[in-house]
Amino acid sequence: MTLFMNKHLNKMMVASGILIVIGLLFLFLGFTNIRNITFIVATIVAIGPILVRAFNALMVKSFSIELLISIAVIAALLIQEYTEAAVVSFLFLFGAYLEKRTLEKTSQSIQSLLEMEPMVAYKLINGEEVEIDVDDVEIGDHLIVRPGSQVPVDGIVVNGSAQMNEAAITGESVTRHKMKDDEVFSGTIIENGYLEIEATKIGADSTFSKIIELVEDATSSKSKTEKFLNKFAQYYTPSVVVLSILVYFITKNVHLAITFLVIACPGALIIGAPVAYVAGLGNASKKSVLIKGGAIIDQFAKVKTVIFDKTGTLTEGKPSVTRIHSLTDIKEEQLLKEVAAVERVSEHHLGRTIIEEAVKRGLDINIPVVDMTAIKARGVSGVIDDMKYLIGNERLMTENNVPITNDTLELYENEQKLGQTVMFISKDSEIVGLISIMDKIKSDAKATIDYLRNQGVEKIVMLTGDNYFAAEKVSEILGIDEFHAELLPEDKLNYIENEQKTNRTLMVGDGINDAPALAMSNVGLAIGHKGTDIAMETADVVLMGERLRNVAYGFALSKQTFNIMIQNTAVALLTVVLLLFGVIYGYIHLASGMLIHELSILVVILNAMRLMRYNDRENVHKNVEFKEDSFV
Repeated sequence: MTLFMNKHLNKMMVASGILIVIGLLFLFLGFTNIRNITFIVATIVAIGPILVRAFNALMVKSFSIELLISIAVIAALLIQEYTEAAVVSFLFLFGAYLEKRTLEKTSQSIQSLLEMEPMVAYKLINGEEVEIDVDDVEIGDHLIVRPGSQVPVDGIVVNGSAQMNEAAITGESVTRHKMKDDEVFSGTIIENGYLEIEATKIGADSTFSKIIELVEDATSSKSKTEKFLNKFAQYYTPSVVVLSILVYFITKNVHLAITFLVIACPGALIIGAPVAYVAGLGNASKKSVLIKGGAIIDQFAKVKTVIFDKTGTLTEGKPSVTRIHSLTDIKEEQLLKEVAAVERVSEHHLGRTIIEEAVKRGLDINIPVVDMTAIKARGVSGVIDDMKYLIGNERLMTENNVPITNDTLELYENEQKLGQTVMFISKDSEIVGLISIMDKIKSDAKATIDYLRNQGVEKIVMLTGDNYFAAEKVSEILGIDEFHAELLPEDKLNYIENEQKTNRTLMVGDGINDAPALAMSNVGLAIGHKGTDIAMETADVVLMGERLRNVAYGFALSKQTFNIMIQNTAVALLTVVLLLFGVIYGYIHLASGMLIHELSILVVILNAMRLMRYNDRENVHKNVEFKEDSFV
């Protein structure tokens, strides 16, 4: 029965509407009996789907809006209010139809994302291309991707080169050139060129699949407001039935009682919050801003303190070696070679920078190193030819009793004052050199910080493990309110814990080194898909692109979504109150009450649909290019 009703719902609605029009014609022609019969048939046609839904809800011990309408319509038939019975049942079906259509529009962004998921791959087998289902791809398979095709799974380029459109992942339409050994992501599209890739992440582990999983989880996750309204409806709906019975016993007016039943339906109240969150989450997903549900939107919208990590967040995270200071007779190239060999154990971006510099200079860093150790928040150590190397910050040297001469310390501080990150190189407890590394501030960092302030953020903070002078320079350029440098991960946690005593906090980091801080903050936001696995697990919000401006966009959109949710709740409550007074003073009757009720539902849906067109109109979308002072 349920399947039949759902399949023919629109036809039944149209048939009921046509019968009502015919009934009205008979009314004007004076054929009262025929009019009544026509309205009764129209009611029976329209009430069928409503009764089925009410019954299904009762079977799971739930009092639904359909139950209220069913009682009201049946009561109207019993007191021979055929016109109102027909109009109420038709309006309810018509309202449900419009509601469904408009709700589909609010979730279009999410649906279009799901439809973008790659379905096939072209596997290279004995030199031949064979089309296979993407679910049949295995790690290590070699796949061919041609112009206009999607990359089916995450992989590494083993042959060819191409211009890639990564908008599906990053939300940015700028193409990127990919060549041998570069990483590519599922869902991205080759605009021109040719690639042969080796599959590294497949199925649910691929980047695009993780995005879809995040979005689906987000839309099913309920905010506190939604949970409260759903729980409220469980008690509110049966209470309305009881109150309607009381109205009848007090007034002896059946018409008034069933009118009260209709106007008290909580339709707009129940749907107002979910439709706002779905529209907001859909808009965010188009920009590759992945927010994990309505509860996170509520928290995000109320943030007063934004805390940034420095490297990879406010800066590009692509530092370069600017200077190598050899303080002994060891040649610069040899020193770099040995340091890079020890840094192979490090996952830190500075270690990778040193290795990249050595490779760029054509140095062979595959020399034997034993006892390689990465020392958290300090550096690395290793043994080459029975000599122990320490590479890292001043704290690492101090803790290992490595003496630092005044001249070396002066050189170290002078380099830092230029805004550079400087690492000591110790060989058997003797400082043998320094390596200076420099990063660049992101082009949209200043505009993002200014926009956050305009949106109501009261405090901008930067926490970094980098040296004081580099942090000071970044803070000065960007106009940051407060910065703390040379911090250990636990120091960041302590700061966030203290700040949360007075303000809701947003922590913005890369999702790898900052995972504990992201988890502790009221809202944790991870930037960049390169840290995808950890970021998606730890952060509340994930930006799949590298642009900081989307931090501001996500914050502004969350505030707008939260405001629209509040507006919808207010509209729903105000409608019920006005209808109640209208009934009491005789201005509202059964059919008009149903019409206003359905209109209130459409109003909250249309209000939420504004979020689909929301776009930040401020300068945050403009790239503000910094000059030479943006290098730190």
